Amino acid sequence: MRAEPSNLPILFEDISLRAGATTILERISLSLASGPPTVLVGPNGAGKTSLLRLAMALTAPSAGRMSWGGQDRPRPARCAMVFQRPVMLRRSALGNVAFALKAAGQRSDRAAALLEQVGLIRHAARPARRLSGGEQQRLALARALARNPEVLFLDEPTASLDPAATKSVEDIVARIADDGIKIVLATHDLGQARRLAGEIVFMVRGRIVERATAHQFFASPATREAATFIEGGLVI
Repeated sequence: MRAEPSNLPILFEDISLRAGATTILERISLSLASGPPTVLVGPNGAGKTSLLRLAMALTAPSAGRMSWGGQDRPRPARCAMVFQRPVMLRRSALGNVAFALKAAGQRSDRAAALLEQVGLIRHAARPARRLSGGEQQRLALARALARNPEVLFLDEPTASLDPAATKSVEDIVARIADDGIKIVLATHDLGQARRLAGEIVFMVRGRIVERATAHQFFASPATREAATFIEGGLVI
C-alpha cells in the first residue's frame, strides 16, 4: 500500500489574514514540524484560533503562501482539529466515534478501542449530549483520532473545564504526543502551556512576537510583551 504523503512541515510564508478592513493575522512566517507539542499563547484576540484554522485549511489566507509537506493542498489529509465547544451528534458516545470512523474511511470496529483510549468505554451507550463537558471534550478527541491524524490541532480544549476534567484531557493529549502525533495547541492557560509545551509561539495582535523552547520562554523571555504576559500583566 502506498504511504500517504506527510503534511509536515506546515509552512506559513508571509501570511496575512484580513476580514474587510480588519487585519487578523499580519505577515506570519512559521514552520510547524514534527516533534514535541507546539503551544500558541497570547492574550484574547491575538489570532491563535485563526492561525489554527489556516493550518487546518479551514480558512484561506488573504496574502502569502501556505504549504503542507512541501505541497499546496486544498485540504491536507490526516489532520484533525478539536474546538473549544465541540458539537455532539444526536447519537451515543460509541455512535459518534463510529460515525467519525466511517467519514474518515476507517473501520467502524475501532470505535470501542478509541473510547477506551480516552477513558469513556463505560459510557459507550450513553447519549453524547448527556455527557459532562469534560467527557464531551474527551469524546471529541476520540473522534479526532478516528481520522488517524498525523497532526492534531486543539483550540482552547479545556477553557471551560474544572481542574479534574482539565487534567484528564491534558493526560490524553500528552499520551497522544508520546505516540508521535504532532500537537499544535492554542491556550491562554500558562500552567497548561508549561505542562504540555515543547515549544512556545507567543502571539500579540495578529503577529508572532516570540518563539522559543518552553523552558527558555518561561525562564528568560526575550521580549517585554512576553515578560508582561507571563507575570499576568496586560499586554497592549
